[in-house]
Amino acid sequence: MSLPERWRQWAAQPLWSLGFRPFFLTGAAFACIALMGWGLWLHGLWNGRQPLGGMLAWHRHEMLFGFAVAIIAGFLLTAVANWTGRPGLSRTPLILLWLAWLLARLAWWLPLPAPLFLVLQVAFMPALAGVVGYELWRAGKRDNYPIVVILGLLALFQGLALWGLLGHQELWQRRGELGALWLVATLMTVIGGRVIPFFIQRGLNLPPTPAGSPWPTRLLLVGSLLAALSMALGGGDGPQRWLAPLFVLLAALHLWRLWRWHHPGLWRLPLLWSLYLAYLWLALATLGMALWHLGWPLQQSLVTHALAVGGLGGLVLAMVARVSLGHSGRPLQVSRAMAGGFALLFLAAVCRVLLVPFNSLGLGLSALLAALAFALFVAGYGRILLSPRL
Repeated sequence: MSLPERWRQWAAQPLWSLGFRPFFLTGAAFACIALMGWGLWLHGLWNGRQPLGGMLAWHRHEMLFGFAVAIIAGFLLTAVANWTGRPGLSRTPLILLWLAWLLARLAWWLPLPAPLFLVLQVAFMPALAGVVGYELWRAGKRDNYPIVVILGLLALFQGLALWGLLGHQELWQRRGELGALWLVATLMTVIGGRVIPFFIQRGLNLPPTPAGSPWPTRLLLVGSLLAALSMALGGGDGPQRWLAPLFVLLAALHLWRLWRWHHPGLWRLPLLWSLYLAYLWLALATLGMALWHLGWPLQQSLVTHALAVGGLGGLVLAMVARVSLGHSGRPLQVSRAMAGGFALLFLAAVCRVLLVPFNSLGLGLSALLAALAFALFVAGYGRILLSPRL
């Protein structure tokens, strides 16, 4: 069999049929490896090769632009096909996009010249934004253009963070990554606002709720973008009282959403309470940032990790579990092991936010629990993502 024939045969495998399959599987597996490596380094048990810039720089960058962006890519490449009614990216184009993501992960550990390292790191985000934007433009889906704006800003903030890394400007590296984290929170706000109430309504067989005013959603989008921009421009360097009202408004709108979405029946279904609790962590992190700007004695890193572990991590795990089942034709029911994975992830967030101020062992414990949560997803869903749709 010739090489082109082998390539076509490999590209025709179910793994490359739609974006959620390779990006969910490898993104979750990467989270396991990255969290375990981070935990080992924190407690002096990592004696291997150091990545460019050191483990802290690698951890900050890769949990966003390695792990989170992979899941975002898998979700958007799949969702855009539904929104537009056009075939989703698959086979060779999907493989090439995935390889761009993979090469960026490997580049941290290879002795590469700085220009080549930079090229490998920044190639993926513009390519993803280009694919998503082109599909939305072809289908005339203007309502979804803000998602392309968010992807473009993510690419810009990644460039800022890498410029700080290569120029030994830790302040700018940190600003770029804080801005990117709150941009991901913006994406969580947009996507969560669409899917969580829909999933609750479908999961509990409730009648559709009447469409409310669009203004709270618009305020959340604009306010979340402003919050992310403020963090990239120094809003996370120290408390600034003039930013507090913005975060108070966002927290109030998030909590209002949670109040509207709540139904006692959701606590019976892991696929629902996991989404609901993840969004609650987003609301609490936003409220924590408001209190920090008002001068309350909170560590900003605890607020940041409430968002990163509880909000982002929780929403990612819940979404990949739900989307993987729905788009592979499986019943929308998770195993007890996966429900346990949701619980482990939220316990990891509790350890990172509430235990760490009293005992540094909370850092390693949080990393271990989160790694186990994503390992349960990989173990339970690997076969589903590698198999044809039922």
